[in-house]
This record gives sequence, structure tokens and C-alpha cells, in this order.
Amino acid sequence: MKLSDFDFDLPDHLIATRPVKPRRNARLLVADQAGLHDRQVFNLTDYIGAGDRLILNNTRVIPARLSGQRTRDTGQGPVTAKVEITLLDPLAGGGWRALAKPLRKVLEGEVIVFSPDLSATVTRKGETDLDLAFNLSGDDFDAALAAAGAMPLPPYIAAKRPADEQDKDDYQTVFARHSGAVAAPTASLHFDEVLLEALRAAGVAFTEVTLHVGAGTFLPVKVDDIDTHKMHSEWGEITAEAAAQMNETRAAGGRIIPVGTTALRLIESAASDDGTMAAWTGTTDIFIRPGYKFKITNGLMTNFHLPKSTLMMLVSALMGVERVREIYAHAVTEDYRFFSYGDASLLLP
Repeated sequence: MKLSDFDFDLPDHLIATRPVKPRRNARLLVADQAGLHDRQVFNLTDYIGAGDRLILNNTRVIPARLSGQRTRDTGQGPVTAKVEITLLDPLAGGGWRALAKPLRKVLEGEVIVFSPDLSATVTRKGETDLDLAFNLSGDDFDAALAAAGAMPLPPYIAAKRPADEQDKDDYQTVFARHSGAVAAPTASLHFDEVLLEALRAAGVAFTEVTLHVGAGTFLPVKVDDIDTHKMHSEWGEITAEAAAQMNETRAAGGRIIPVGTTALRLIESAASDDGTMAAWTGTTDIFIRPGYKFKITNGLMTNFHLPKSTLMMLVSALMGVERVREIYAHAVTEDYRFFSYGDASLLLP
């Protein structure tokens, strides 16, 4: 298939820059065999119930955007200049791969100071990114990063406004536990404790898995033939307990419904051909597109995605290309809010 098969017109005013409060009041477009239903997220219990299991990604987003200063001795005294850093991936030994703006002026060996407590040395400079070795590690690094960093809002939000203190709460799920993501599993942002308790009372079970979402989730597809696109790689983990829970639900005839494309990509990466789950740890670059045969996924809760994105291809694989066009046309006509802080869909093939 071609990239143009996943394009659609999206009015700019439908791109959400702040989430709905409370979270569960966001709109929910349900697509099932009976048609399309305009609901709200708190109506999930009308469609998901006893015997079903929701798969939650418990990754925690780090405040990966940093503003710093580098100092260089020109021979006529020290000269300081600003540099903007976005952390991408942790490296062995505690370092980080990062983007820098402006990259071309940064030199290997330079020290970038972000706060009185936090600084980093440039250990490698490539054509598009660089490596940083920070002066702190462990809990000390986490605390200094929390104080100095800003949440890494997606480009389509960052172009409209800067990140602020409110985003440190808004861009984090209520079940975030394991730090390492530089983008949120955004479908999960709709959940709060009230909704979680209502789902539990309805007999819905939960399983937590971890996939550290990378900045590559926002990279555009640059090839017209989508089969030649190369996905970014992300680290994930499914514990033995989580695998056993999913196997138990399937054996009892219940549905496995991931919350978000990140949770879906992880469980599909780990599942055997017959859908059996086992403990799994590693990196995945799975590319789910029309023609993919799902092993374990029975439905998906997800936000509305960018035109011509790999996530549009994923939902098209689950629901069918024409069905997704219908869903998205309805969402645009009915003024659903799009992308990370937008409304949600529940896709039940």
C-alpha cells in the first residue's frame, strides 16, 4: 500500500493543546459491529465488562526537554551560548542519546550546564544526534532532571505553546511507575481513579506492561511504499505474572484489549503465533500495517492519530482501511479533538 492511502484532511482547530478535565469526561467514539457511537470515556463500562482484560502501559514519562548553556574559550575569554536538548534513549553506563538545537555548534568534550545541580559532557557528536554523560546518576539524576526539565510535548502541541508545570501532571498517566519514556502512552491519559474503580466494579481485569515510548513515535513516514519503512526500536517488558494473567483471560474466553498502540505493539511482539504469552524483555520495532494477523489483540482503545502515520496504519490493520476512513471522517465531522491531548476511540473489530 501507498502512504497516500492513510492521508486525510484535518482542520487545525481540532488539534487539542490541553486535555479535558476530569480525564474521564473526554469524548469516546466507539466503533463496533453495530456501528459508530458517540459517547464519553466514562461510558467504557457499557462496552467492556466482566471477563475482559485491559492492558495498561505503566511507563513513566521523564521531563526530557532541557535548556542549557555551553561555555567555550575563544582565546579572548569565555563565551556562553544556549542549547536546547531533548533526551531520546538511555545508553549503557547511564548516558543518554539526545537531540541538540543547534547541533552544528556543539563540540565533543563540551560541558552543557542545565542547572546548578545538573550538567552533561558531550561524549559523541553525530550528524543528527549526540551522546551525553551526566554528572549525576540514579535517584540524584532523576531529582535534578525533574527540577530542570520540561515535559517533551509532541511537536504539534509544542508548535502552539511551550510546555509548562501543568503538563508534568497532564502528560503522565495515573499508573505511571517505571521511568524511561520520552512520550506518553496517550490513550492512557484518559484514565483516573474514578474510572479505574468503575471498571473494576464492572468485573474488568487489568494487566500492566512496560514499553518505554521513544521520540521516534513522532517521526514521519518518508517513503511512499510503506513496506519499506523502518520502525524505531523501543524497550519493553512483560513479566511472568502479566503473561499468566493474559493467558488466563484468553482461556476463559475473555477479550484482551490494550489501552494504546504502545501496549498493543508490545503484546503482539511477545505473543507466540497461537497467542500464548510468556515473560518477555527486549526491544521491538514491530511494524503493524494492513495484512498483519493479530495474535492476541481483540480490540483497542486509542486516540486519533496523525495523517500518514504508522499509527494510522496500525488501526487500519485492526479495523480495515475503509472502516478507519469512515471512523475518521465521522470524528472530523463531529469535531472530536485529535492527538495526544485529544479524545479517544474504542475499536472493536
